[in-house]
Amino acid sequence: MQTFAEIAPLREQIRTWRREGRRIAFVPTMGNLHEGHLTLMRKARKHADVVVASIFVNPMQFDKAEDLQTYPRTLEQDIAKLSQQNMVDVVFTPTPEVMYPAGLDNQTFVEVPGLSSILEGELRPGHFRGVATIVNKLFNIVQPDVACFGEKDFQQLALIRQMVIDLELDIKIVGVPTVREMDGLAMSSRNGKLTVDERQRAPVLARTMRWISSQMRGGRTDYDELVIDANDQLRAAGLQPDKCFIRDAVTLLPVTEGTQQAVILMSSQLGKVRLIDNQVVDLGPTQTSDEDIAE
Repeated sequence: MQTFAEIAPLREQIRTWRREGRRIAFVPTMGNLHEGHLTLMRKARKHADVVVASIFVNPMQFDKAEDLQTYPRTLEQDIAKLSQQNMVDVVFTPTPEVMYPAGLDNQTFVEVPGLSSILEGELRPGHFRGVATIVNKLFNIVQPDVACFGEKDFQQLALIRQMVIDLELDIKIVGVPTVREMDGLAMSSRNGKLTVDERQRAPVLARTMRWISSQMRGGRTDYDELVIDANDQLRAAGLQPDKCFIRDAVTLLPVTEGTQQAVILMSSQLGKVRLIDNQVVDLGPTQTSDEDIAE
């Protein structure tokens, strides 16, 4: 496994692979790697001859300075984990100075209309601009044939797919289902910041989401009332509801009579950690099971 912190030597390696006719898969991460990340890399390996992963905590996508400062950084452990498990061929570990040499204020940015400003984008202004910009920059550096992203960040995945379409990027985007702990909690780098008591209560978010799904598949369409009931369940368990949206899974717009699949998008505050999760619900003749939880 090779490690590069600068763009030029990585590009030289990419050119070598291209001359050899190798197919390249890419997995961008912000580090603090867990089984969810490793699952993305295993999926990437199935799609290509070589796998490149990046580890970069992107300052452009943080709307709060405190969140950026406290985001877990475990670069040495991450590199050791990838090396020991032979997960990837190259790890790209740039600094903000490498990725934004002129500073954030002078950086050309990419913004996907519509998807950047609704739902999570409305809650976190500028977040998806930062995501689209860094992913596009990384795509330009790595030049992958395939890139793998977790379905846990459902809106982010939709946004990246739309960006690839709009900018005519010749990259196949592969969504990978959410990896969960045994008790249903979606794996996240932020879970390590939960206290013992909070960790015991955290799975309530996924359980509440499954309850919403079962109600929808049972025929309930009073979505506003469903959200109110779900928030009551979260508060009773000691979680502070943030947002709960029930939207068309394709457009992320409100559900209509023509919607075939809906998506439940949930977030909740637990102590210092903001938990997010989602589940796709089939509203057509073929029903989705409670276990079919996407991330």
